[in-house]
Amino acid sequence: MKLSWFVSSVSAFALTAALTLGVGGAAHADGRAERRPAERAAATGYVALGDSYSSGVGAGGYDANSGSCKRSTKAYPALWAAAHKPSSFAFTACSGARTGDVLSGQLGPLSASTGLVSISVGGNDAGFADTMTTCVFNGDSACLSRIDRARAYISGTLPGQLDKVYSAISAKAPAARVVVIGYPRFYHLGGGCIGGLSEKKRSAINAAADHIDTVIAKRAADHGFAYADINTTFAGHEICSGKPWLNSVALPVDESYHPNAAGQSGGYLPVFASAA
Repeated sequence: MKLSWFVSSVSAFALTAALTLGVGGAAHADGRAERRPAERAAATGYVALGDSYSSGVGAGGYDANSGSCKRSTKAYPALWAAAHKPSSFAFTACSGARTGDVLSGQLGPLSASTGLVSISVGGNDAGFADTMTTCVFNGDSACLSRIDRARAYISGTLPGQLDKVYSAISAKAPAARVVVIGYPRFYHLGGGCIGGLSEKKRSAINAAADHIDTVIAKRAADHGFAYADINTTFAGHEICSGKPWLNSVALPVDESYHPNAAGQSGGYLPVFASAA
């Protein structure tokens, strides 16, 4: 999720001054019926869709040709493709993408020959950028109120938006195994941070991450897709842990609250590989 995830009007200096944070998988079973052996054997390409958590914002090593999408050679899709050598690899995940962006600009490479698809999307739809900005620059009450609004969207509107994306993937790549990737909890709770966001805010932000993951997992299951629970590997590597796999405040600012290279290789890659 792009930090346009911290809105572009927030400067790195102001953000750093406002927020001081100390920094010290397994996949659910998928419900898709097995394809016929010949159909699956013919479908061998891999397409990586989604937002900045899939494009690799925060991990560095960006492909200059990807521009503002900031696709990283250190992101889990690129790492998996390098290790497994699929017959084709299309990396269309893009920083800042919402469900509508996936539908309008990322599905082109999908076809009957696509055997594997990965996707993370939904956080930008839910307004996590504005939520985090509110929580950084305001008190507990304003933060919790904004989180409540995000959670209402996640419960009421996001499921339908995810259904549109998942249905489109199935229609364009009927033989593909689809792995839906969740989002990690941001914070290790219990006193590892000095200053910055209150424990109440951190706890509420984590609960919101759990909420969106629950909704995403349910929609994935209902479409017969696999769901990859990132928290199985990120546990103990959140912000405020001894070895965080998530950036706290970072330069450039859009890399804040995104997985670093270790988070992609140690957190995302094993969970995705298990589900793929």
